[in-house]
Amino acid sequence: MKPAISVEGLSKLYRVNRAGEAAYGTLRESLMKLAAAPWRRAGRARYDDFWALQGVDFEVRPGEVLGVIGRNGAGKSTLLKILSRITKPTKGRVRLNGRVGSLLEVGTGFHPELTGRENIYLNGAILGMTRQEIGKKFDDIVNFAELEQFLDTPIKRYSSGMYVRLAFSVAAHINPEILLVDEVLAVGDAAFQKKCLGQMGEVARGGRTILFVSHQLEALLNLCPTSALLEGGRLVRVGPTRAVIDEYLARERSLMTTPLAQRGDRQGKKRFRFTDCWFEDTQGRRLAVVMAGQSVKLMLTYETAPGATIRNPFIMFDLFTAQGLPVTRFHNYVSGESFPDDLPRQGRFECSIENLPLNVGKYYYNIMCEIGRDYEIEDRVNAAGSLVVELGDFYGSGKLINPQFSTLVKHGWQHHGL
Repeated sequence: MKPAISVEGLSKLYRVNRAGEAAYGTLRESLMKLAAAPWRRAGRARYDDFWALQGVDFEVRPGEVLGVIGRNGAGKSTLLKILSRITKPTKGRVRLNGRVGSLLEVGTGFHPELTGRENIYLNGAILGMTRQEIGKKFDDIVNFAELEQFLDTPIKRYSSGMYVRLAFSVAAHINPEILLVDEVLAVGDAAFQKKCLGQMGEVARGGRTILFVSHQLEALLNLCPTSALLEGGRLVRVGPTRAVIDEYLARERSLMTTPLAQRGDRQGKKRFRFTDCWFEDTQGRRLAVVMAGQSVKLMLTYETAPGATIRNPFIMFDLFTAQGLPVTRFHNYVSGESFPDDLPRQGRFECSIENLPLNVGKYYYNIMCEIGRDYEIEDRVNAAGSLVVELGDFYGSGKLINPQFSTLVKHGWQHHGL
């Protein structure tokens, strides 16, 4: 039986302007650069080569579900864009045996001026389906997306969450033999994410092939028997998902030996950057370890680029278990606090945490700063540091709970006769 997906020596080269711009732009920018060309110093290299993928080889058999994990910039999205024929590889080749449905980043595959109804038919037609075939699935698509009342509204008026609901529903219901899904599901709410994962499980059980890119490690464990790890554009490992995740987490933790201010593996617009992160007790003393139930402060220092204006920042701190399972998120948006409209050049954010409800163990965290209504990422660092929690009398009873449960909750019991 032929592989559903066969990738041989796949490589993708991008040329990046040394000033940080991509090697493409608007027509006006191109004409201005062309006009200025005679005055540029001849022979000076203006672009750097960036290999998003290098020599990637793998196969996916029909009916298999392959997870793909890796850090930001590892090449995951580039791989999916090549498989979706959105972009061409620089070297190597891809063989796809079957019709491909893809759900990549928001904005791919739909026309903003057309309505939801029109885009369902457009997307199906792009995948080679007849209008009659799409019509048979139309009601299922609409019911799954739960957007009946907005069906005749132009897509450009949809929120990102509404867009994802419709895009996923189309991709999952038009019967592609191969389904490519990116981290775009993270845009939807928790209930819809769960619904999507359930639908992908149904698709997989129906014998179709799925390539699922995600940072949701628990979802990968539940859905993907096999996973692939990308790092720096290279394929590091393909194997059982648990083993691949363990290697991914080990590589992430090794980064924490580098001070936060010197970490180069960060995502964002570079106008703002975190410089340090630590925990303090209520007396202001730095803590190497925290006791379960101890009241502490999370401290995050930062600096902004000269001349940068940072308004309405959202600060996010995500905590994970040693196995990569999400534990909790600290976020000033959900706690209701706001910060100055114009941050000073340097400063510190503090987050007070009463009676830390974590059991004994080692935890890891990601930190991120987003700006404005569009939540543009200014700085994001994965595996930014670790938190070690030691035994503590959380309940005030002198008793401890089994360490397999990471979260502690204050509670009390009573008995009443019937």
